[in-house]
Amino acid sequence: MKAFRNAAAFATRPWSAVTLNPNSSPTLLLALRNPLAVPPFLSHLSSRIAPFRFLCTASASSLLPMADGGALAPLDGALETQFETFRTELDESSNIRERMRNVAMELESASRIMHANILLVHQSRPINDVLEKAKSQIGVLKDLYSQLAGILRECPGQYYRYHNEWRSETQTVVSLLAFMHWLQTGSLLLHPEAQEKLGLTTPDFGLDIEDYLVGICFMSNELPRYVVNRVTYGDYDCPRKVLNFVTDLHAAFRMLNLRNDFLRKKFDGMKYDLKRVEEVYYDVKIRGLTQNGDPKGDQGVQAQS
Repeated sequence: MKAFRNAAAFATRPWSAVTLNPNSSPTLLLALRNPLAVPPFLSHLSSRIAPFRFLCTASASSLLPMADGGALAPLDGALETQFETFRTELDESSNIRERMRNVAMELESASRIMHANILLVHQSRPINDVLEKAKSQIGVLKDLYSQLAGILRECPGQYYRYHNEWRSETQTVVSLLAFMHWLQTGSLLLHPEAQEKLGLTTPDFGLDIEDYLVGICFMSNELPRYVVNRVTYGDYDCPRKVLNFVTDLHAAFRMLNLRNDFLRKKFDGMKYDLKRVEEVYYDVKIRGLTQNGDPKGDQGVQAQS
């Protein structure tokens, strides 16, 4: 019975006086009843505790309106207007990007078809037939770039804001056009010629120089494979022609002061293309399978077919 009486007395005591510590101090219980009060044994620190107590009181009072269910104060008129304008501009920009991405996907599809046709050149197919199939996609690409130019006219002066939406596809297209041009003429496709083929001749929508250079680097990656396949099919003079072209191209790139970025990495890879072509040429040369001559006089490589 005594245990039940103690339990009842414990349950009816106020929470601030309840303690399970048999050595509890009345002073500590007094402090628990008023958490912001300074206990007597800390009275010598009251001057230091007072600022903290003021901050706690102010913070608690600032939360009272929210605890009472009060509504937040309305936004300032100028602030609301500014962010409403931001929302509209971001929605418009997102819509433009989505339209550009759709066109870029079609660019990728057309370039993929062109690339598939050009790859047949590695199987010793007649070059004229290979190029004829690949050229059928140039008109498609030109129309797609015209669509991009039309979208970009809706936001004049913001070419480089949306440039990344079609940048990768453009670099691939330039590499394919440059390879086709080399197969026809044995020379490099120049920047103005690439712009003309794609219809990028307007001042507000042209072919970015870095995209052109990266595309040329991509094109050089295809030449070592082409050389090996041509030698396999008995064209022992092809390594000499390709070696001269890649050597001149590598020397021209060395004139540029390139930063440590993507273009520089692609240029650094060109030296490995050059090395692979040199190895094939030296191997053919040592075996006495090639004739001495000046590749500068070659006008093209169509005779290889």
